[in-house]
Amino acid sequence: MPKAPSELSLSARARYFAVNLALRGLIGGLKLIPYRWRVPAMGWILRRLAPLAGFYKRVRRNLAYTRPDLTSAEVEALCHQVADNVGRTLAELYAGKPFWERAKAAAISGPGLAALEQARAEGRPVVLVTGHFGNYDAARSKLVQMGFNMGSLYRRMANPYFNEHYVDAISATGRPMFEQGKRGMVEMVRHLKSGGNIAIVADMHAQGGEYLPFFGRPALTSTVPAELALKYKAAFIPVYGIRKANGLDFDVVLSAEIPPSDPITMTQAVCDDLERQIRSHMGQWFWVHRRWKPIQDVPHPDYPEAH
Repeated sequence: MPKAPSELSLSARARYFAVNLALRGLIGGLKLIPYRWRVPAMGWILRRLAPLAGFYKRVRRNLAYTRPDLTSAEVEALCHQVADNVGRTLAELYAGKPFWERAKAAAISGPGLAALEQARAEGRPVVLVTGHFGNYDAARSKLVQMGFNMGSLYRRMANPYFNEHYVDAISATGRPMFEQGKRGMVEMVRHLKSGGNIAIVADMHAQGGEYLPFFGRPALTSTVPAELALKYKAAFIPVYGIRKANGLDFDVVLSAEIPPSDPITMTQAVCDDLERQIRSHMGQWFWVHRRWKPIQDVPHPDYPEAH
């Protein structure tokens, strides 16, 4: 659990505060640029800063672990694509109306759309699951603007100073927002019980989760989204905001509803569906995350061959 400023050491507070000031200054300065130039400009900046921050090293490490078949040229290209997408996503999350208009104009498709609309007609809750892929908030914004009663679960950032205005920015797309933790879970359950929809980004390393295959490697994965869907008889649907080739627009895709069975089977279906999307758009997933820790560092007893 990320710490509050008062729980951090003086040096950690100073470091986080300095990073926060730099990022806020960068984001604020970019707002002076028209949106169609601002978004690619932030992508360009992240491509220049990412090597200094160690992002490329982590991307290379994750790709070496999961896609050893890629050539060095392919890995290098993916490093740049990932940084560019992360930068664009960051600019979009703080853009407000111009981003919402792009999300509203996005084409929406996929077999899960009919299931989502049917659930709304029946007053049935929905658990939508996505990943740090494309711009996950484009899908949420699209659905909010289509009139769906969307709530979202988010994880507090490690940087407490940046977290505050980040939450303000993502909340502007639509409320309610539920912070990961006991209180947030209670509020989210209440929302589900009322027939609401929730969106959960389900591709992070999750303490207390289950080791499930993802890109052929065991990744600690939360089964909570599937457990919620089963407990509250909610439709369980993967959704994605896929960035189009022009870098500014999106396609929103809802995969087929995952049928109720058991939490592990349903969660594995989510991992498999996300993996299929990533393999089609490799540069759009946030390969900077430490998705496979700590197995990359120390072999797990259940997966000795994975190291």
